[in-house]
Amino acid sequence: MGSTGSPLSPEAFDWVYKAVKGDIWLSSVSGGTDVCAPFVGGCPILPVYSGEIQCRMLGAKVEAFDEQGQSVVGKVGELVLTEPLPSMPLYLWGDTDGQRLHDSYFDMYPGIWRHGDWIRIVPHPDSGASGAIIYGRSDATINRHGVRMGTAELYRAVEALPEVLDSLVVDLEYLGRESWMPLFVVLREGCALDEALAARIKAAVRVALSPRHVPNDVFQVAAIPRTLSGKKMELPVKKLLMGADPASVLKRDAMANADSVDWFIALARARAGRA
Repeated sequence: MGSTGSPLSPEAFDWVYKAVKGDIWLSSVSGGTDVCAPFVGGCPILPVYSGEIQCRMLGAKVEAFDEQGQSVVGKVGELVLTEPLPSMPLYLWGDTDGQRLHDSYFDMYPGIWRHGDWIRIVPHPDSGASGAIIYGRSDATINRHGVRMGTAELYRAVEALPEVLDSLVVDLEYLGRESWMPLFVVLREGCALDEALAARIKAAVRVALSPRHVPNDVFQVAAIPRTLSGKKMELPVKKLLMGADPASVLKRDAMANADSVDWFIALARARAGRA
């Protein structure tokens, strides 16, 4: 069974082995559209660990880099490719001078492809291989009072509540102002977001993470915007709420549920009208 798109949680691993089949090979994969290749994925001769992707793929020199550009193991860092891939693009469509390619992938570490995901390389001395855990987009990081965190941990806490089917969080940082972190939730049929449920959601985040990661506001929405591959569109929603033109930050034909962004566009316009 294959899995890709959003990071697969340990609870999802456990469900597959309990509800689908006890001896199935669950192969979670993470890669990049622009490189047309997987970075980390499955291997039939390696063990499967709950919550982990089994190994780095052949030909992909994947590492985790800290802010200083040093490779780290056992710690969360930026997912980078330190050597070229055969399928790595030389330029992007319409990018005549290569500036868009550079700004998208090579601006942080010169000569090193930074993909924009958080990753932790997990060594397994018994098998001689290293697994990997993907924590979500690094450019959609929550940075509350100087403490950075990927969004995957917050989603795990929120979506563990029986009323919550799906969720999305963005951290809007304003120069010289306190950041605003709204949380958007999709609820099960028959459930409604009232003060009691909002308080339970915030309490779950406070217990699982910390008081500083509790969202400022919780909104009920019909659907979370997702790409065709199922990824939550955190960065486009963040840019929308910070005033960006919708046409410049999202393409509806590249979405799995294009109508879902209309609610967020309306919220962004309402916030701009209040400013």
